[in-house]
Amino acid sequence: MISSASASSYLIIKSEEVIPMIGVWFPNGSLRSVGVIRGLYTGASGMRAQEHRLDALSNNLANVDLNGYKRDISVHKAFPELLIRRFEDDGVFRFPLGSVDVAPIAGKLGTGVEYNESYTAFEQGSLKVTENTFDLALDDEGFFVVDTPRGLRYTRNGSFWLGKERILETKDGFPVLGEGGIIRISEDVVSIDKLGRIWEREASEIEAELVDTVRVVGFPRRRFLQKEGTSFWTENENSGFARDLEGSERPGVLQGFLEGSNVNPVTEMVNMIEVNRAYEANQKVIATHDSLLNRLISQAAKY
Repeated sequence: MISSASASSYLIIKSEEVIPMIGVWFPNGSLRSVGVIRGLYTGASGMRAQEHRLDALSNNLANVDLNGYKRDISVHKAFPELLIRRFEDDGVFRFPLGSVDVAPIAGKLGTGVEYNESYTAFEQGSLKVTENTFDLALDDEGFFVVDTPRGLRYTRNGSFWLGKERILETKDGFPVLGEGGIIRISEDVVSIDKLGRIWEREASEIEAELVDTVRVVGFPRRRFLQKEGTSFWTENENSGFARDLEGSERPGVLQGFLEGSNVNPVTEMVNMIEVNRAYEANQKVIATHDSLLNRLISQAAKY
């Protein structure tokens, strides 16, 4: 055991970094390092983790009124935990009549966390009635397809309108695609059924003519889709490439509805308060370790 040894502190300087250590002077004059003061680095990693959480929460609250927006969740992972083991302990406690096995492990030591990814939660948002002819919402998994100068983009925001050339477009002027390509509507009376089929007719006519069917696609692993701008997503190798949804896989298309964001502002505000408190707690951890280290070095320097 090391109870008879006197403890002091010293600094190891390597690669222009000063790393605080705890050393133990043994009676034979040898010096053995016990370990780094991990509290400083654990506290710092905790502060960084809360910064990432705060960024995600702030972005969610900023887009709470954006149609089709899906909230982000900041995901972190812990560094490997270390087992604290007693020195010179073989796990056997001996007494005059025999011995018993005891655990030499005193407990676990956490070493902090690190940012892993921002995960998008694709839960269905609430549906809002607008009674606008070209407002569309999907009642299940799937995305509308939009043609942009940067290529095809995918969205849950069904706030569309009829452009100057009578093309169905997003509010930014990008054409919405049907199964036959760009959707052009020439008549005034338009109806869209749950299968996404677009029908048009003149006001004086009864029978409607099929124009096209709104294209709806899905992805093998949608969690890996990359957000781009306002409610657009782009595909990549991790998400898999878009495929048209048909039959039972195809969601229903609701005319005159819009899907709101799936952000609950009350929950996000509560989480933001939690983040602020956790950030302050990690600040106090660092301040406490810094104060103790300063006191230890100052007192050890006197001897």
